Amino acid sequence: MSRGSSSFYARLQAAADLLSTGVVVLDRYARVLWCNTAAEMLIGCSRRNLKGTDIGLLITHVREWAERFSDKDKKLVPYTAVTELRRPLAEPEPVQIMLSSIAESESSVLLEIVPVQKAMDCVRQEQEAGMGEATRSLLRNLAHEVKNPLGGIRGAAQLLEAELDNREQREYTEVIISEADRLQGLVDRLLQPYRRESHLAEVNLHEVLERVRNLVSAEFGSGLSVLRDYDVSVPPILGDREQLIQVFLNLMRNAAEAGKSLIAEGRAELTIKTRIARQCTIQRKRYRLAVNVHVIDNGPGIDKRIREKIFYPLVTGHDGGTGLGLSIVQTYVERHGGAIEVDSRPGCTDFSLLFPLGEPIN
Repeated sequence: MSRGSSSFYARLQAAADLLSTGVVVLDRYARVLWCNTAAEMLIGCSRRNLKGTDIGLLITHVREWAERFSDKDKKLVPYTAVTELRRPLAEPEPVQIMLSSIAESESSVLLEIVPVQKAMDCVRQEQEAGMGEATRSLLRNLAHEVKNPLGGIRGAAQLLEAELDNREQREYTEVIISEADRLQGLVDRLLQPYRRESHLAEVNLHEVLERVRNLVSAEFGSGLSVLRDYDVSVPPILGDREQLIQVFLNLMRNAAEAGKSLIAEGRAELTIKTRIARQCTIQRKRYRLAVNVHVIDNGPGIDKRIREKIFYPLVTGHDGGTGLGLSIVQTYVERHGGAIEVDSRPGCTDFSLLFPLGEPIN
C-alpha cells in the first residue's frame, strides 16, 4: 500500500471513530478486520481483541450474508435486519444491522450496528422535545395575554372594596384579589425562564451540586440520605451558575417530596452521580465528550399516566404542585446545549442530564 493510500485510510478510520453507529469491517468468513470506537463500546471489547473474531458468535445471521456480499460477481443491495447482539455476562440486546459490500475491496464486507432501543429513544426524544417546546410557546403567549387583564381585575376589586361597608360583601372582593394574586404568581413562574438572559462562564458542576445538596439536606433533615458518586476528572462546563443551581434544586426537591413517606421512616436515599460520557449526540449535534449527571432517588416512581408528559408545563404528580419545576429544568438544560431524560420505576427514578464539553464535531 502506498504512503498516500495509507494516509487516506488512516483519515478514514479516524472519521469512522467519530460516528455513533458501530462500524465493523469483515472478511468473507465474517471475521473482524477492523472496527470503530462505537462498535468497541457496543460489543464491550477492544478492537485489538476483536480482530479475527467470528462476528457470527456475537450477532446472528451475519456469517451467511457476509459470504454472499464478499462474492464480487453478485450485485446485492445492502441487507438490513433486526437481530440480537449476544455478549458474555450480559442479556441479549436487540440491534439493527446493515451489511453491504465495500467498493474496490477484495472480499471485504461492511457491517453497521445500531441498538434498536437507541434508535427508538432518539425518535421519541425528538418528538417529545418538539411537543414540549410547542406547549411551552403556547403557554408563554397565553400568560402574556392573561397578565394585563389580571392587573385590571385586581385594581377594580380594590376600588370596589373601598366602596363597600358590608363585611360580607368585602369578603367577595378579598377572594377576587387573592385569586388574582395567585394567578399573577402562576403567570410570573411561567414567564420566569424567559425573562433572564444567560450569563455564561466556567462553572464547576461539583461545586453547584454540593451547594444544592447542602440546601436539600438542611430542608428535609436526617431522614434523607444524600449520597455522592463524583468523577473527579469532570472538568468545568460553560454555563450559567444560577440557572444550574435552579436545575438541580428543582430535581432534588422533587425527589425528596416524592419520598416523604420514606423520609419519615428514615429510609429515603438520593444519589448524585457524575461521569464523563463519550461520543454523545445532543440536540442533533455530535460531541466527543460530555458530562453526564444522574439524580437518582428510591421513591415510588413517576405515575405511568404522566411519565411521557413529565416535562410539559402544568403537569405534576404532587398534590399542590404547579407542574412548572421540570419544565423550567428542561428549558435551562436545553439553553446549555444539553439534554435531560428520565427512567422511572417503583424504587428507582433516574434523571440523566448531558452537558456538552467543547464544540460539536463537524
